[in-house]
Amino acid sequence: MAQKGVPLDRETFSCSICLDLLKDPVTLLCGHNYCMECIKVHWDGQEWKGVYSCPQCRQDFIPRPVLVKNTMLAALVEELKKTGLQAAPADHCYAGPEDVACDVCTGRKLKAVKSCLVCLASYCEKHLQPHYDVAPLKKHKLVNPSKKLQENICSLHDEVMKMFCRTDRQIICYLCSVDEHKDHDTVSAAAERTERQRELEGSRGNVQQKIQDRQKDVKLLQQEVEDINQSAEKTLEGNEKLFTQLMSLLKKRSRDVKQEVRSQQETQVSRVKELQEKLEQEIAELKRKDAELEQLSHTEDHNEFLHNYPSVSALSEPTDSSSIHIRPLTYFQDVTAAVSEVRDKLQQVLGEEWKKISVSVNEVDVLLSQPEPKTRAGFLRYSQEITLDPNTAYRQMLLSDENRKVTLMDHDQSYSDHPDRFSIYCQVLSRESLTGHCYFEVEMRGRVLVAVAYKNINRQSRFGRNNKSWSLDCPNNSLWYNNIETPVSGPPSSRVGVYLDHSAGTLSFYSVSETMTLLHRVQTTFTQPLHVGLWSAFVGNSAEFCKLK
Repeated sequence: MAQKGVPLDRETFSCSICLDLLKDPVTLLCGHNYCMECIKVHWDGQEWKGVYSCPQCRQDFIPRPVLVKNTMLAALVEELKKTGLQAAPADHCYAGPEDVACDVCTGRKLKAVKSCLVCLASYCEKHLQPHYDVAPLKKHKLVNPSKKLQENICSLHDEVMKMFCRTDRQIICYLCSVDEHKDHDTVSAAAERTERQRELEGSRGNVQQKIQDRQKDVKLLQQEVEDINQSAEKTLEGNEKLFTQLMSLLKKRSRDVKQEVRSQQETQVSRVKELQEKLEQEIAELKRKDAELEQLSHTEDHNEFLHNYPSVSALSEPTDSSSIHIRPLTYFQDVTAAVSEVRDKLQQVLGEEWKKISVSVNEVDVLLSQPEPKTRAGFLRYSQEITLDPNTAYRQMLLSDENRKVTLMDHDQSYSDHPDRFSIYCQVLSRESLTGHCYFEVEMRGRVLVAVAYKNINRQSRFGRNNKSWSLDCPNNSLWYNNIETPVSGPPSSRVGVYLDHSAGTLSFYSVSETMTLLHRVQTTFTQPLHVGLWSAFVGNSAEFCKLK
């Protein structure tokens, strides 16, 4: 039937699974041919996945294809058998240095097509035939050719190792189980393989779930890049209109703002892309791990599986993606607000007020804010020097030590009149405003409240009794906000540490001693820069900002 001059060999009409001539050949949609029984057995092992693949090209099929005998190919194979296709083997059928040789062949050995785990020998097609024809041999376990058969022989008893000692985590023979491992937890290698196979499938499920999670994170980050760019462009457009109104006097400042926004935009996009690339690398690594696990799951030799399982089953720690939070498109809105304020305060914009614009730009934080430190050393990275503003101090409050300390006196101090001064309560605000990540500590003597407040707090209102300030009353273990008292847990302390993450809306109070104990944490949204506030109850009470650097 073959056309004259067309070379045909045995491999052309062999099943790539059993390596024998095709028996009841079937052709898959991908074009590859197999024995009907061979491909059935192969797909039976994939039932748990619900996806059936070609052993050669790995093309997936859903649902499981219906197999139909290729009658033309079957007739061709039968005709080729009659024409002597199974004659002397070609050179490529002989075993080379890297091949498993038939243990029965004499002289030049043929390649083995199967290894028997019972006989502990490998056979070419010819010498393998008894395993298909002889009833007792049909029960033997045949696997793909293996050079490691002798590793299945116990070195002590010269017996096949078919047991597994869970106590010592090693493969043993039956005599070992009643001798050296007599009182150990032993099971058959097949039983252990079954259990480890279940673990492997669970590990694969975890890997696949992590891949899906990382892919979702990558999509979030891609959207984040788009949102940053859109927000930045929208902010810049608005700023251009505002700076146009300021005419030539503010043109230089307009260029400065543009440069800072662009720089921060580039920095934040770079951070997102760096994490995106890291997650994509982790996805690739997880896929590689999944491929290793899949390959191991198809290992037919139980012992080889158990030998290799520990080296591939362990999963490396993934990147923690719980810190990825996407916030609304408000990254650069503070910049626009600051520029609007600059427009109304032209004389101040060339001085201290200009800093607000720069701070607002640098406060853009695309990824989740840095997690709150766990140690005092970590908090000290964000330490900020705080001084008190004499223009806000109640008249009986004495400022000293370069305005870092306040003491309540029994008589008025020589302060001039000022609209920012507290007139009813013994209170004072800091000169510095707080944005970004800040940490400071206050050492107290007597009853002193530590607070943070917006600068525009009513000067006749007490800290914590309005919606513009948060006040910690350490002696009474309570926090006040909007005239609502919240009990505070933790030991009273003469030194309090305060940590602020302005963009994340986190305000934390700690008792500072040999260790740091969280007293209370506020989670809110801060709409303005904050200032530190101190309130004193009795004459002689004092508070001082600690030098932390």
